[in-house]
Amino acid sequence: MVKGLYTAYTGMLNEQNRMDIMTNNLANASTVGFKKEGATSQSFNDVLTVKIKDASVGLSNVQSIGVKNPGVKIGENYTDYSQGSFRITNNTYDLALSGEGFFAIEFTNKAGETSTKYTRAGQFTLNKDGYLVTQEGDYVLDTQNRRIQLDTLTDSSIDTDGTISQNGENIARIQVVDFENYDYLEKYGETYFEAIEGAELTQSDATINSGYLEMANVQIVSEMVNMISITRAYETNQKIVQAYDDTLDIAVNQLGRLR
Repeated sequence: MVKGLYTAYTGMLNEQNRMDIMTNNLANASTVGFKKEGATSQSFNDVLTVKIKDASVGLSNVQSIGVKNPGVKIGENYTDYSQGSFRITNNTYDLALSGEGFFAIEFTNKAGETSTKYTRAGQFTLNKDGYLVTQEGDYVLDTQNRRIQLDTLTDSSIDTDGTISQNGENIARIQVVDFENYDYLEKYGETYFEAIEGAELTQSDATINSGYLEMANVQIVSEMVNMISITRAYETNQKIVQAYDDTLDIAVNQLGRLR
């Protein structure tokens, strides 16, 4: 019976993990450039149970009595990189990537350390010094890994290849990169990604659309349906725990009672 309790318990933990990820997706359903996450689960390795030093089979003998499966364990989380829908803004510095790729961003943490992060969130603007920055104030990089500075008093146009022009003159070209294998990308915050050891940069074929924003690739209806399914699965495991608890209560407090 204790085996069944443990199996139901691992099932509840797994559903709780799935629910945490699902609610985070729903919370970011309107976040520009957000990529939803998913959870995986796997079974524990089956364990062969045996009788050891049991007088019923002989103290020197080992007898197999079956296979025990300890339930489910939480697997790895994954990111869905599929493209989200576009929203029209008509703002020149709102950019959306059509195709696979990421904007390169110069990110500075609270300790003052600078590194390059990557994002699909193209909600950019000009700061007071004319630098093209993200909503968090991080600098957008050009193809030479330099900050992009523009004249704040002059209108800009941005071509599909990322070239920024002012007064008919090309000022800079926004850097868009891709990766050979997205398994070497890790989420950093809600919309940033960072490359880990083994990541290989490749040329991106994505086109830049000025005046558009790529929204989160979260389908609210689908997520709500999954949430209901997760809730039902959690409740099922919970009822199993309660059933075992009632059975153990009868075994301990009623069957073993002396008359």
